[in-house]
Amino acid sequence: MKRALQIVSPVIALALLAGLAAAQETHISREGGAWAQEITGSLSGVKNLRVKVATGSVVVRGGQQQGINYVAHIRFGTSSEEEARRQFEEYKVTAYVRGDTAWIVGDWQGRRQPRHCSSEFSVMVPREMTLVKLETEGGSVDATGVAGHVEADSGGGSIHVDDIGNGVSAETGGGSISVGTVSGELGLHTGGGSIDVRQANGKVIAETGGGSVEIHSGAQGAVVETGGGSIGVQHASGKVKASTGGGSVELADIEGPVDVDTGGGSIHLTSAKGHVHAETGGGGIQLMGVPSATAETGAGGITVKLVNTGGERHDSDLETSAGDITVYIAPDVALNVWASVDMGSGHHITSDFPDIHIHSEGDWGSKSYSAEGKLNGGGPTLKVHTSSGDINFRHER
Repeated sequence: MKRALQIVSPVIALALLAGLAAAQETHISREGGAWAQEITGSLSGVKNLRVKVATGSVVVRGGQQQGINYVAHIRFGTSSEEEARRQFEEYKVTAYVRGDTAWIVGDWQGRRQPRHCSSEFSVMVPREMTLVKLETEGGSVDATGVAGHVEADSGGGSIHVDDIGNGVSAETGGGSISVGTVSGELGLHTGGGSIDVRQANGKVIAETGGGSVEIHSGAQGAVVETGGGSIGVQHASGKVKASTGGGSVELADIEGPVDVDTGGGSIHLTSAKGHVHAETGGGGIQLMGVPSATAETGAGGITVKLVNTGGERHDSDLETSAGDITVYIAPDVALNVWASVDMGSGHHITSDFPDIHIHSEGDWGSKSYSAEGKLNGGGPTLKVHTSSGDINFRHER
């Protein structure tokens, strides 16, 4: 009996190991002037999926099926079937399960990728997967319909994710990144492509070396950085920090504080419920509905509308080297006001508020203006300064 067990056990072990690998089917056919190989297979349903390919795009779709089904479509631009078969043999596709993770791997055996080659990996997975991690050295990545966390990494292709239940980490060497609806945090990084986010129910961190960034809705605030592209945020429920080397910044409805700077572009904000810090090397600044603000530009004009949002208010400081500054003040906002124009010749300070008193000093060649006063009994300080420009205090319109 003992000898029989010794003989049978290795057989059983081999059978178990074989069950971990996918049973694949391969079909080769002619496609125009090229040859294509299609590899299909399936794996048992597990918690995690890893797809790692040396070349080509990766597409993942979540659904109601129990297991994992995949198709690898590889295409070579050669007229010789013999040459195509030889190249197909050098690109090895393996699929297996290790622990609670399914692996699908495509890799070149012993040499670099031929010039006229393309491939696409399509994978159908159960929606309730915990983790899907996708890696390609150069192709695009597209993942939709996964309840867990998605990690996507491309050497330079585009990345698209949508309907993801537990956050996304995405990185590409230079392609664009587009996001549909994601619950959980977003960490998005591209060497130079654009970033577009439709709906994020967690905090957004988006960085690009030079492309534009557009966030339509973020439930917990955003940190956005680009080397030179424009930035747009339509809605964010938390704090927004935005920085660009030279592009414009357009912010709409922000339910928290804002910290924004650009090397030379314009800044426009529709409303914010927290203190705003805005700085640009030379563009104009418009902050139209904020409780308090610090705004500075090297050469543009500044327009600010101060309103009572019910939150904590701070001192405000508005300054430009060469430009006009206009401040709209709501009736229920209490302030201590101080303002000055250094080179007053040809410029002036005007006010709709009789409690703001305007003074002038010097003659025409060296004239300067200043103003001070208290509104509604006084409150946080509003300091306004321009070296060369007009200052205007207006009732909120």
